[in-house]
Amino acid sequence: MLPEAAREIIVAHCLREHGKRIHLHAVVVMPDHVHLLFLPLPDQDGWPVPLVTILQCLKGATAHRINKLLHLSGPLWEEESFDHLLRSDESLREKCEYIRQNPVRKGLVRRADEYRWLWVNPELDRVDFSGGQT
Repeated sequence: MLPEAAREIIVAHCLREHGKRIHLHAVVVMPDHVHLLFLPLPDQDGWPVPLVTILQCLKGATAHRINKLLHLSGPLWEEESFDHLLRSDESLREKCEYIRQNPVRKGLVRRADEYRWLWVNPELDRVDFSGGQT
């Protein structure tokens, strides 16, 4: 179980990565797992930053800081992660809503906006997925 201070570290790190390696759509840090919805950004050669690089950075940096906070050492995260490629804009909205509602479904809060360790990119509501901004 991740204590509150550890959840703060994870959200803060994800927000720092927004605009660097990823375009973050949403993140929720639950007591025992994390959901991220993001688009890898191009590297210096114009290729998308590999998923393995993104996850190594996120897991490595947060594990180091959380272990330091909790006076622990060793692995914090599972080696594998479960990723899913979205194939449509509708799917992006559905996955974002799934992430938003995760704390509600788990009975941690009554409304998603009450959950402290949830961030949804405000741009998501303004994007017209047919090709522009609304």
